[in-house]
Amino acid sequence: MHLRHLLLAVAVATPLAAGCDAAFPQRAKTAFSGTQAIVYAQAQVAFGPRVPGTAAAKKAGDWIVDQMRQRADSVVVQQWTHVTAAHDTLPMRNILARFNLKAKDRVLYLTHWDTRPRADDDPVFGKRAGSFDAANDGASGVGLFVALADLLKKTPPTTGVDLLFVDGEDWGSFDGYGEGNAPDVLIGSSYFAAHLPDPGYKPIFGVLFDMIGDNDLNIYQERNSLDQAPEVVRRVWQTAADLGYGKFFIPSDGGPITDDHVPLLKAGLHVIDVIDINYASPDRQNYHHTTMDTIDKISAKSMQIVGDVAVKLITG
Repeated sequence: MHLRHLLLAVAVATPLAAGCDAAFPQRAKTAFSGTQAIVYAQAQVAFGPRVPGTAAAKKAGDWIVDQMRQRADSVVVQQWTHVTAAHDTLPMRNILARFNLKAKDRVLYLTHWDTRPRADDDPVFGKRAGSFDAANDGASGVGLFVALADLLKKTPPTTGVDLLFVDGEDWGSFDGYGEGNAPDVLIGSSYFAAHLPDPGYKPIFGVLFDMIGDNDLNIYQERNSLDQAPEVVRRVWQTAADLGYGKFFIPSDGGPITDDHVPLLKAGLHVIDVIDINYASPDRQNYHHTTMDTIDKISAKSMQIVGDVAVKLITG
């Protein structure tokens, strides 16, 4: 989220957030609720920016743990302290919600729940020093996962499903990541890759969901995913096509993106990135890493589309 260097009590949804796609439920292809996903995303936004080490982050993380304990068969919390290159000490927390613990075959879904501490790309220079709502860049993935957990609790999956919420994805600069010079990004996913839940943990496939609530949804295939887990890319895009969502899951190479799937790929897990990195207004005003990343910029329709794909991937 970050240009990731294109290497380059649940809150009530506002009428604007819930009502921007009044007709969309007729197009739902599964029991997943895009409307409910928006409500959960707004619950995260209501805590304020979820910057690691802040009171808002603690409350938002506690909320995720509580929601998952109400729905999942098991919840594992990984807690540690990360010391940044600038010698800041950050409390970190990954949350792993597991369904159907007895199943040997497992699917891993992950998303990040933290908020970047600076609105680096805001067009108003005076706003860049502070954080932002991160409705799409963080909260949309959380909303998706809590709504998925609703469905998985109601209809337990026949395969094992792990929902991983990672912390610290968006803290620092992504410059130099490929050369090992960006220690303060992808913090939670890197920690998880080094501390897997079981010594032999190897899901049959994994998907990172990031920035998936954009009103104008266009998800291209990410190049690291294409290069290192092409069979997972084919599975996801074919599932989307089968559901009639080929307009939104575009089978073209969108270039490489440094995101939370990269540490897991390095660890030998076949995890791909599902991300709409082109997050902007119709006249191309960028919302990414700006104070304009607000709840009105994401839609129940987009959440429904991605949620339907996520459900079909694990239910067939």
